[in-house]
Amino acid sequence: MSLAIHLLGKPKIERDGVPLPPPRGRKTWALLSYLLLCEQPPPRSRVAALLFSEARDPMGALRWSLADLRRTLGAAEIAAGDPIDLNLPPDTAIDLALLTEPREGASFTHPDGELLEGIGFASSPLFESWLGVMRRHLDGAARALAHDEALARIAAGDGAGATELATRLVSEDPLDQAGQELLIRCLARTGRRQAAQHQLAECEALFRRELGVPPGPELRSAAAETAPPATVAVGDREVALGLLEAGEAALAAGTVEPGVQILRQACDEAAGGNDSPLQAQALAALGSALVHAVRGRDEEGAVRLHEALQRAESCGDRTTAATACRELGYIDVQAGRAPSATRWLTRATGLASGNDELCAVLGVRGMALSDRAYYGAALELLNKSVARAERCGRRRQAAWSLSLIGRVHLLRGDLPLALPALDESLALVVAERWTAFQPWPEALRAEASLLIGRPDQAATRHDHAFRLACRVGDPCWEAMGARLGGLLAADSGDVESATVQFADALARATRVSDAYQWVHAYALDSSAANAVEAGTGGAAEIVDRLADLSERCGLREFVVRAHAYRGRLGSPAAGESARLLAGEIDNPRLGALVGAVSA
Repeated sequence: MSLAIHLLGKPKIERDGVPLPPPRGRKTWALLSYLLLCEQPPPRSRVAALLFSEARDPMGALRWSLADLRRTLGAAEIAAGDPIDLNLPPDTAIDLALLTEPREGASFTHPDGELLEGIGFASSPLFESWLGVMRRHLDGAARALAHDEALARIAAGDGAGATELATRLVSEDPLDQAGQELLIRCLARTGRRQAAQHQLAECEALFRRELGVPPGPELRSAAAETAPPATVAVGDREVALGLLEAGEAALAAGTVEPGVQILRQACDEAAGGNDSPLQAQALAALGSALVHAVRGRDEEGAVRLHEALQRAESCGDRTTAATACRELGYIDVQAGRAPSATRWLTRATGLASGNDELCAVLGVRGMALSDRAYYGAALELLNKSVARAERCGRRRQAAWSLSLIGRVHLLRGDLPLALPALDESLALVVAERWTAFQPWPEALRAEASLLIGRPDQAATRHDHAFRLACRVGDPCWEAMGARLGGLLAADSGDVESATVQFADALARATRVSDAYQWVHAYALDSSAANAVEAGTGGAAEIVDRLADLSERCGLREFVVRAHAYRGRLGSPAAGESARLLAGEIDNPRLGALVGAVSA
C-alpha cells in the first residue's frame, strides 16, 4: 500500500489514491509539516514550545498530537523517540519533496498552493512566524524550478511551453526583473516581436512607476533576440576550432566583447558543419563567457548552456556536459535558486572526472552551501576544491575557493583562520594578474582587518578594492566595496555617512538582473543593522526587504538576522523565531546576535 502526503494547497493524506480521514486536531497538520521540513529530528521540548506554548501542559498536548498523527497515518511506529524521528514508510510520496529535493530529469509541476493553505495558527505566534518563512521559501523554490524549466524549454525549441511558464512567473511577481527578461526572451525567440516590445514597454513603465528606476538594459537585449537562424557559415571544422581558440584567448586577455563575438562565430561555424561535439564545446564556451565576462547576460548564457548540454548529451561528450551543468548550477547559486542549483551541481559531480573539472564543481558546490550557511559541509568541499586545483595547476580556481573559505571563517568570527586563507587567495590573484576577481577577496580581507581592530589598514584595502571594482565595472564587487565603506563610517561613529554608503551598496548590488543575491543580502543586512542600531525611521522597511529576499532564496543566516532585527524592533515572536532558526546554524557570531535580542 502506498501513502501520499499533500501539504501544498489544502492538506490531505491518501492511501492507494483514496483520501484518509483528516487529523482530529488542526495542529497535527502543523506538527507533520514541521517534522517533514526539519533537517534533523527535533527534540520534543522544542516542538512543544513551538506549537503548544499556550497550552496548560505543552508536553501533554504534543503527545496527543503525535498520537493523532499516528492514528491518521495508520502507523503506530512513526514519530517516536526524543528527538522525534518521523520514520515514514520508504515508499511514502510527499509533495514537498518536489520543491525541496527535485529529481534529476523530472519536469516541473506547479504546486497546487502554498504550504497548509487556508490554515492559520494565531494562538501559536512562533509557529505562525516559522510557517511564514517556510511558505516564502517554498514559493521561491517553485519559482526557481519553473524558471529553470522555462530555460530548458527555450533551448529545446518549446517556445509555447516556455512562454506559458514565464507568463505565470511574471503574473505572480511583476517586479521580478529576471522573470520579465525571461518572458520577453520567450516572446522574441518565438517570433512574437511585437508582443515582446509591448511587454518591454509595460515592464519599463511599471518599474519607473513602482521602483523609480527603469529595468536593466538586458531586457532590451532580450527583446531584440531572435530564434537561431539558419547559419550561413561554411561549416569548416578547422575554422571553427580556430575561432573557438581565438575567442577564449581574447577573453583570457580581458578583451571581452570581441571575444564573445568570436565565440558566436565559432558556434555558427560548428553548426554549419553539423559538428555536434564541436558545437557543444563552442556553445558551452559562449555560455560561460556570457555568465562570467559580461554582466547582465546570465539569462542568455543559460540558454546557450542548455543548448550545449543537449548537444553534448546527444554525442556522449561527458566533459562538456559536466561543464554546462556546473555553469548552470553557478548561475542558479548566484540567483538564489537553491533547488535547481543543487540539481545541476549533483548532475555535474556525477559527470565530472579528473581534478581539472572536479575542482571547479566542488568549488561551486561549496559556494552554494556557504551561501545557505551550511558552513561545515561548505568548508569540507572547498578544501577539497583547493587541493584538487593545486594538483592540476588551476591557480585561479584555488584562489577562488580560498576566498570562499576565508569568507566562511570571517562570517563565523574565526579570524585566525580567515586571514591566512584570504591572504593566500590574494597572493594567487596577484600572481595570476586576475584583476577582474581581485576586488572580492580584497574587500573580504579589508573587512577582516576592521574586525581585528585595524581600521586604517581596512580603509587602505577598501580604497584599492573599491576603485578596482569600479574600473572592472562589476556591480557585485562594487556593492561589496560600498558596503565596506559603510562599515568603516559606522565604526568611526558617522551614522549618516554609513547610511548613505549602505544605500549606495544596495543600488549597485541590484543594478543588473543577474545580481549575486548573497551579496545583495549581505548589503541589506549591514544596512538593516545600522538602521536598527541608529533607530532610524526606515529600519522596519529595510528589515522586511532582508527577510523577503533571504526567505525566498533560502539564505538561512540572513533569515535569522532579519528576525533578530524584528525582535529588537519590538516583535517578541520574531525574536523567538530567530532563536529557533539559529539553533540549526553553526555560527557563534549568530548566536551572539540572537542572544542580544533577549538580553
